[in-house]
Amino acid sequence: MKFAFIAKHRAVWPVAWMCAALGVSRSGFHAWLTRQPSRRTRDDEAILSKAHASFVASDRTYGARRVWRDVLAQGVSCGLHRIERIMRENALRARPRRRGLPKDEGERAVSGR
Repeated sequence: MKFAFIAKHRAVWPVAWMCAALGVSRSGFHAWLTRQPSRRTRDDEAILSKAHASFVASDRTYGARRVWRDVLAQGVSCGLHRIERIMRENALRARPRRRGLPKDEGERAVSGR
């Protein structure tokens, strides 16, 4: 998180100043810049594409549990908590279910007079 902040603002402030202020080493920051994404990050991106497709196909109504079942049906092995985390990090929130109104037999129209 600190390294991402430094990378975002390095055009504004010197890297050495930000590293000192945030308590990280400059060599650590430069190593972070050149490091390849981890296996977990790459796997999460692959799962995210399938989870996002399932979420959009459901008209944004599926929660993590139903998206997880769809992802499992596509042959990807992952846990429910991983889907929950990926959906939370990418702001994929299901629309809340709307509560139906009771049947109107015409009483409200009559009582309004």
